[in-house]
Amino acid sequence: MSATSRTPLRSNRSRATLLAATAAAAALTLSACSSGGTSGGGGDTNFVMGKDGISTAEKGERAAAPDLSGKTVNGGQLDVASYKGKVVVLNVWGSWCAPCRAEAPNFEKVYQDLKTKGVQFVGINTRDTSVQNAVAFEKQQGITYQSLYDPTGKLMLRFKRGTLNPQAVPSTLVLDREGKIAARSLAALSEDKLRKMIAPVLAEK
Repeated sequence: MSATSRTPLRSNRSRATLLAATAAAAALTLSACSSGGTSGGGGDTNFVMGKDGISTAEKGERAAAPDLSGKTVNGGQLDVASYKGKVVVLNVWGSWCAPCRAEAPNFEKVYQDLKTKGVQFVGINTRDTSVQNAVAFEKQQGITYQSLYDPTGKLMLRFKRGTLNPQAVPSTLVLDREGKIAARSLAALSEDKLRKMIAPVLAEK
């Protein structure tokens, strides 16, 4: 085969590689601030996704949440494990994320309604280049519950594949009283959807 006949093959291969790289970059961009998602995280799964986009796991099939501890946006220390015995709502957010801004007032309202009923909200602020941006977001949105500061996303990476792990920003998880993951949403939540997500876990004995 002559050199000239090999050139188009090489060119096509380069073009295919470039297209694949572009597609991968686009996928990462979407996951960085997405209003939804359907992936289960890979591996064996023991959960079901409802028509409302909320995935749930039965009581005996739930995975334990990983260690979620560290510095908060306001400079304190927080360990989610200290809330064992309560239903915990974890919300992954970023100040740069438009869906996060849209859902933030709903989270604060539901938190105020349920905090005396054994429900604790915790934010996980991720991929914010400056903690000041996160602080300004909380102040602007009137958020009163604490958020862990996770600029590199290392806390999100602690969740095992195949569990109800956060895969987008925003993501919301509901932990049962034993610290196990009972429900997950990969989309911004309305007040109504958030309440419906929490209610079954809160009703458990």
